[in-house]
Amino acid sequence: MPEEMQTDVAEVETFAFQAEIAQLMSLIINTFYSNKEIFLRELISNSSDALDKIRYESLTDPSKLDSGKELYIKIIPNKSEGTLTLIDTGIGMTKADLVNNLGTIAKSGTKAFMEALQAGADISMIGQFGVGFYSCYLVADRVTVHSKHNDDEQYVWESSAGGSFTVRPDHGEPLGRGTQIVLHIKEDLTEYLEEHKIKEIVKKHSQFIGYPIKLLVEKEREKELSDDEAEEEKKEEEKEDDKPKIEDVGEDDEEDKKDRRRRRLSKRSTPRMGSSTRPSPSGRATLTTSLRKNTVTSTSPSPTTGKTISLSSTLSEGQLESELYYLSPPAPSTVREQKRRTTSVVRGQGINHGTTTRTSSPEYLNFIKGVVDSEDLPLNISREMLQQNKILKVIRKNLVKKCLELFEELAEDKENYKKYYEQFSKNLKLGIHEDSQNRSKLADLLRYHTSASGDEACSLKEYASRMKENQKHIYYITGENRDQVANSSFVERVKKRGYEVVYMTEPIDEYVVQQMREYDGKTLVSVTKEGLELPEDEEEKKKREEDKVKFEGLCKVMKNILDNKVEKVVVSNRLVESPCCIVTAQYGWSANMERIMKAQALRDTSTMGYMAAKKHLEINPDHSIVETLRQKAEADKNDKAVKDLVILLYETALLSSGFALDEPQVHASRIYRMVKLGLGIDEDEPIQVEEANVGDVPPLEGDADDASRMEEVE
Repeated sequence: MPEEMQTDVAEVETFAFQAEIAQLMSLIINTFYSNKEIFLRELISNSSDALDKIRYESLTDPSKLDSGKELYIKIIPNKSEGTLTLIDTGIGMTKADLVNNLGTIAKSGTKAFMEALQAGADISMIGQFGVGFYSCYLVADRVTVHSKHNDDEQYVWESSAGGSFTVRPDHGEPLGRGTQIVLHIKEDLTEYLEEHKIKEIVKKHSQFIGYPIKLLVEKEREKELSDDEAEEEKKEEEKEDDKPKIEDVGEDDEEDKKDRRRRRLSKRSTPRMGSSTRPSPSGRATLTTSLRKNTVTSTSPSPTTGKTISLSSTLSEGQLESELYYLSPPAPSTVREQKRRTTSVVRGQGINHGTTTRTSSPEYLNFIKGVVDSEDLPLNISREMLQQNKILKVIRKNLVKKCLELFEELAEDKENYKKYYEQFSKNLKLGIHEDSQNRSKLADLLRYHTSASGDEACSLKEYASRMKENQKHIYYITGENRDQVANSSFVERVKKRGYEVVYMTEPIDEYVVQQMREYDGKTLVSVTKEGLELPEDEEEKKKREEDKVKFEGLCKVMKNILDNKVEKVVVSNRLVESPCCIVTAQYGWSANMERIMKAQALRDTSTMGYMAAKKHLEINPDHSIVETLRQKAEADKNDKAVKDLVILLYETALLSSGFALDEPQVHASRIYRMVKLGLGIDEDEPIQVEEANVGDVPPLEGDADDASRMEEVE
């Protein structure tokens, strides 16, 4: 054995992992981390910490950087050898550091942690233990660490995650200062050697690291060779081949000569990854507007279109001092399908990338993109999720506050706010439903068309400013679209009296009015529900009482005919041109809400029975149809024509009030019969059918049932 080899073997020392470390490594690899890609985030984070340490030491002793002025992190994938190498020019580790930090972690309290864990302690407490290095065994079956500290020689630490590791002097290429970690990637995980995969992971988790992250990649390109270079290459190839070479001189000779002039060259490049806009703790007070905007824009997972709006704020609450950045892009088409866009950054590491996290902002603000950067937030051991902490509550509260302030500033510019409101109006309305603390502020941001606003939507504050002196309520109507509610029979009397009606035409508005019962001390009243009270003078009150007495008999007759189809029949104070309408109970579903609930794909049919609208039929005492019907009912309350007309009026009122018919075919039959009468066609006259086709058509099932049903309403 050569003398040099004997010396190397003699210098190698083998150490056994402590028992709790072996348990911990198994726990880390199989339990802590939800996906394997975070190994790179953990190693980059450790490198960043090492760079921070040497930078802080150099502040008092500049000579510490004599071994290397440049501070950076370099990543080198090698597909041919199956290795991934990370190099940093940080503080490095001495031999003792390699043994203690990578072998026992005694100072991190690992043993105490394992004992506490076995005793039933909360696993979220493990954020204080520095075990991120061992995540590299998620993708590697062997790890080699070369490290050089200013106060010691260069050493090599190596382990295959078994029961031991080795430490020996490193006689290889000198590092100068810092650490080089070589991961021997498992055969089935070579995807982590791909350039695009590495860039994706760094952008996702480590783009806010305050030091340059360089990726060393090989790029192939073709180079044109001169005739002399091509001839020289040909001679080199002949020297390598000992056998006689026979060359064919023909048509292909010229083509081969051209091909020989081209050769593929491998070139290594180091594109920088990560973001250089992360503010340092000491420089937060001097951040410029452009730097804030660039920082926020760099967090966006996709390009932002339209006007970019950003704001920042420094939170100060005891020991908390964090810089917040917000970016408000156009919102997706549906609120519930929006993905969480807020990334929490703790000491440069991006966390909370999942769509179900609610640590930084409430659900209705999930169209906000932004960064929450804090040095004080605690993490669990995998550093993928934040632990519950009072600081989170402060950040959440202030984030909502600042977002609402931003919206209020936007609302001052009506044109821009109009464009922006079209995209996040559903989010604000969802906030009305979910955020009781900020409901009044969110209500100021809502915009609706009204019976007096024309083509422009207005705020509830503007509506309140136009209210009449004796008006105590804000009147609204919900429906499918603006034209439908504007022409509804429910708004006839309200508009005739000169009162403004708010048009609510989005399905979510039904949920808004359930929570927002009043605005600025004014109660919101639906014109489609019972209990509508309009200001009246003495003459109007007197006429109303007379109408109640006059049509009391007709109301009883109609209730008997309709039976349980309606809860009651009363004289209306809201109709002008329509003969009747269907209103609902004050605390039940409106017709629009019933339509929405029936359209739910996963609706609970058990709730349809008791939540379905309780229908009240209101008749217009000033309408000629109702007056004539009253006279007929007084003459003969058992008249079949009265019964038929009452049912026809009821079903027509159902349709005009926004309800669906239970038996549309029966209603259609009544209409056809009325058409016959209008055209002078004998109702009993049989329909003429060609004889040739009579025998070919089988009898329809249910003909007898239809006939008896028609006789019933005659």
